[in-house]
Amino acid sequence: MKFLGEVAEGRIGAIVSALTGAASDVNAFEANCAGLGAFPSVTRPRVVWAGVTAGARAMVDLAGRVDEALAGLGFASDERPFSPHITLGRARQAGRNQALAEALRGAAGCEFGRIRVAGASLMRSELSPRGARYTELATVSLGGDVGRRV
Repeated sequence: MKFLGEVAEGRIGAIVSALTGAASDVNAFEANCAGLGAFPSVTRPRVVWAGVTAGARAMVDLAGRVDEALAGLGFASDERPFSPHITLGRARQAGRNQALAEALRGAAGCEFGRIRVAGASLMRSELSPRGARYTELATVSLGGDVGRRV
């Protein structure tokens, strides 16, 4: 929902507290996954995503709460409005990829199912020549419970 950039380990506790507050009065919800797309565009994909239809409003609300809570810790607010989606992967090479663009367009109307959104995770991403490695640092349940991984 929000990229924080490089963050010192000593700030993680405050971030988790802010996320807990942001999620404390948000109920779990269902999200319907439909259609594929890419950021910044289908013709120049860097991030491939599945769209969210039902549940999009709840996801936008949660993203706004997260953004506001983290702004209180000095993180810049997002300039662009949040686009509800589920990130599926990253393209290894920047630039045009005709085969991927055609596949994404072909799946634009596909429905993939529903998921229950019961929380949000604070993730660490480490980039390397072999790709990104993701580590879950904490999970904040909607309704306020926290599971720390660090």
